[in-house]
Amino acid sequence: MTMTSTVRDHISAAPHRSLFLAGALQGVLTLLWWVFDLAGRYAIVGSATAWSIVPTWAHAFLMVYGFFPFFILGFLFTTYPNWMNSDKVKPSEYMATSLLMALGVVLFYAGLMTHKVIIIMGVEIMLAGWGVAVYVLFRILLGTPAQDKRHARVTSVALLMGWLGMAAYLVWLVTEVPAALDFARHAGIWFFLLPIVLTVSHRMIPFFSSRVLDNYEMVRPYWMLWLMLACIVAHGCLQWLEMAAYLWIVDFPLAFCAIYLSYRWGFLRSFKVSLLAVLHVSFAWLGVSMLLYGIQSLVYQLSGNMLLGLAPLHALAIGYFASMVLAMASRVTLGHSGRPLELDRFTWLLFLGFQAAAVLRILADIVPVLAPMFYVAAGLAWLICFVLWAAKYAPIYWRQRVDGKPG
Repeated sequence: MTMTSTVRDHISAAPHRSLFLAGALQGVLTLLWWVFDLAGRYAIVGSATAWSIVPTWAHAFLMVYGFFPFFILGFLFTTYPNWMNSDKVKPSEYMATSLLMALGVVLFYAGLMTHKVIIIMGVEIMLAGWGVAVYVLFRILLGTPAQDKRHARVTSVALLMGWLGMAAYLVWLVTEVPAALDFARHAGIWFFLLPIVLTVSHRMIPFFSSRVLDNYEMVRPYWMLWLMLACIVAHGCLQWLEMAAYLWIVDFPLAFCAIYLSYRWGFLRSFKVSLLAVLHVSFAWLGVSMLLYGIQSLVYQLSGNMLLGLAPLHALAIGYFASMVLAMASRVTLGHSGRPLELDRFTWLLFLGFQAAAVLRILADIVPVLAPMFYVAAGLAWLICFVLWAAKYAPIYWRQRVDGKPG
């Protein structure tokens, strides 16, 4: 057996390997591209570069639809069979998703530098790969015997909404109809990413906490999950309809629920175990971000002033989504490679670097006079931390498990 075939066999040995590897590489690329664009746009280094589409909307797509989904799909392909006691996902299925989406992202970058038609081709291919994932996960959901499928139902519907959001982005690329772009932007955050990350948090954080903390009471109120999801969908609809003055009505209850769960799940106790603490710190950002959203909406209703700009969005996207991806991906990678479930000091420092990136990006909107510097500093902090994380964890995906077991 050649070295190339051995590496290929290891990468395809488990669902998370190829998808996490692609996500790690894409995380580096998308931040490298964005920092390059920002540095030129604000004349910090070089000059502005002409791209085939508006760079802001390229950045939004690459983060929402071209980065997080690799980790989300790798996680769901791994956990769905465990959640519902079903057969494992076939290698041909998860590899098809991984390869199609990775090819689509490559074409997206090529199209940015050349012509929009190539971007359109890339998004079409990504939709095909995502469609395979939707089919496989719905097949598992609908084909297994009756049991507790509440979390899986939510994540499945959210995954479908993500596919529709990407399809809307494709419609915008072809037609330039603003309504399609608006739906793609808001659906990606409020109908896809946040419902999935919240639902996974609701299922996994108390479970993981109960495994390592003594005398732990596992609190998992479903009525609160349904209330939070309703608030999330309502926020997405209000924002889509440009009714920002009324967002506080749903944002404050959502923030209260998140802060309450953070407290009941043992935020302070989690720091006894760093691999658990990163999950709790990540989740705490949800309460912070929704408080910021609520305050901004209330101020806007009273004064017409959007006080915090995009600070609430980046508290959510970097603080909650990106931190949770790093935390969950680290945990899955360690556990499924036969390594001890312990977070080393190096990864903990990288995680703290992610928190610094979130704070810097929030400050960019709170202190506008220093915004360009903070934009680039936040991007650089995230890029450096993610490059170092990828350098540490990516090689695990093409190597055999340290305990010699398959997968």
